[in-house]
Amino acid sequence: MDKSQVISTVANIFVKQMPFNQFLGITVRHLDAERAEIEMPWQDNFIGNPSQKILHGGVISAVLDNVGGMLAAASIVDKLAESELQGVPKKLATLGTIDIRTDFLRPGRGDYFVASASLIRSGNKVCVCRMELHNDQGTQIAFGTGTYLVG
Repeated sequence: MDKSQVISTVANIFVKQMPFNQFLGITVRHLDAERAEIEMPWQDNFIGNPSQKILHGGVISAVLDNVGGMLAAASIVDKLAESELQGVPKKLATLGTIDIRTDFLRPGRGDYFVASASLIRSGNKVCVCRMELHNDQGTQIAFGTGTYLVG
C-alpha cells in the first residue's frame, strides 16, 4: 500500500468507524498531507437555537476538530517512510486533540456545510492546523485553530 492509499484508509476510518462522525453524516471531499475538506448535511438534530434554527456551537467545533484531526492524521502518514506504513495504526492510536480554538463569525444556516483544514505546521510531536467552516452558499460561519498530538 502506498501513502495515498493509506491516507484514503485514514479518511475511511474517520467516516465509517467513528460513531459520532456517522451521526454528523460527514463525507470526505479531499484529503492529502497539506489540506483536508469534509462535508456535513444539515440535520434538525444539530439545532442550537430553536427560534433561529441555527447550528449548535458544539457541532461547529466538532466538525472543525474532525477536519483538523483528519489532516493531522494524513500528515503523520506523509512523514513515514514507505517501509514504516504498516505502523500507521499504532501511530494513529495516539493521535489526539491538545487544543482547539473556535471563532464563531455568523449563525450556522445552510443546507450543508463544508469544513476545510490547512496545515500550519507538522512536527514530530505536534501538528497545528487552521480550519474553516462555510455553508452551501460559501458564507464563512466559523474558523479555528487546532493543535494535535501526533507523536
